[in-house]
Amino acid sequence: MKIIKELIPYVVIIIVIICIRSFLITPIVVEGSSMVPTLDGHEVMILKKFDQDYKRFDIVVVDKSFEGDNLIKRVIGMPGETIEYKSNKLYINDEVVSDPYAYGITKDFEKIKLGKNEYFLMGDNREISLDSRLLGPVKKNKIEGTTSFILYPFKKFGNVK
Repeated sequence: MKIIKELIPYVVIIIVIICIRSFLITPIVVEGSSMVPTLDGHEVMILKKFDQDYKRFDIVVVDKSFEGDNLIKRVIGMPGETIEYKSNKLYINDEVVSDPYAYGITKDFEKIKLGKNEYFLMGDNREISLDSRLLGPVKKNKIEGTTSFILYPFKKFGNVK
């Protein structure tokens, strides 16, 4: 009985940690160079799972089941919008929109109409990114959350846009 009483605090701690990682925040490692120059790859970031109100240019993480690996991309198109790139310019609902995170040349693609719960995601490094241009729009339920805080390497510690 004494052993059980001594173990209870440890069991509670384990349960709390599991709940935090499952529902609130968890560390995630950036892999690849599709988000260069914003993220170089190998950064350890905090994934906020509770943030479900995605905005244009948020950095989001897509569920592994979508393409086999976690995809870390930027929200470009929001539900209900039409997205198009012509002459290295972003058009949303047929109007030019500044795209401050685009790195490299973005090849033209035809207009895409997003559904009610669909997002158009792109990597910042447009010339090499595997994103919605090839994979198609991403349903909201496939997005795990947002990330904007680098834990490691320490020289990059802090918020990133």
